[in-house]
Amino acid sequence: MIIRTPASDDASGAVAAMYEEDIAADGFVHSYTAAMAVNPEAHDAFIALVKAVVPSIGIRVYEAATLGAARAIGSSHCLLAHARKTMNAGVADEAGLRAFAADDDSAFTAAEQAVMRYAARLSSSPRDMTDADAAALREHGFTDRQILDITLAAGLRNHFSRSLLALAVPLDDDPLISPELAAALRHRAAREAG
Repeated sequence: MIIRTPASDDASGAVAAMYEEDIAADGFVHSYTAAMAVNPEAHDAFIALVKAVVPSIGIRVYEAATLGAARAIGSSHCLLAHARKTMNAGVADEAGLRAFAADDDSAFTAAEQAVMRYAARLSSSPRDMTDADAAALREHGFTDRQILDITLAAGLRNHFSRSLLALAVPLDDDPLISPELAAALRHRAAREAG
């Protein structure tokens, strides 16, 4: 990592709260949390924006947008973290996520697959997007507010994923994800990045 992060033993205030939240949820402090702990106010602003978009689209669509963007970017950090969150939320199981790593999105609904395609396009060629991209979401019943929030969710993932990549934040060995799923997601990310 190209920045120095606050040590766990010296953490206090907002940084200590960030670390404690990771430990309570996952049993360890994620390296991406340590990176964000350099500026806890920015972390809080990011979380506030996430909380502003999820109510209109729900966790399933939020995770679809996140996974679609992370896969297009080639972000192992976000693929691993959101695979875990996707399983915890009951959106998809490990087999479905392994298929997702191989570009088979059948574990997701047709509407969620449309969101993934939209998020991937936003992540790879945003200047080429047209009304047709939004129309594909409208066909699945998404409202203007939901289309905006899907766009923001994918944009948020671009912001976070690309920031972690630029800072060379190391990948965690996440004990909450099987080694097989982790390998499939890392391989998928490397394929996109290569």
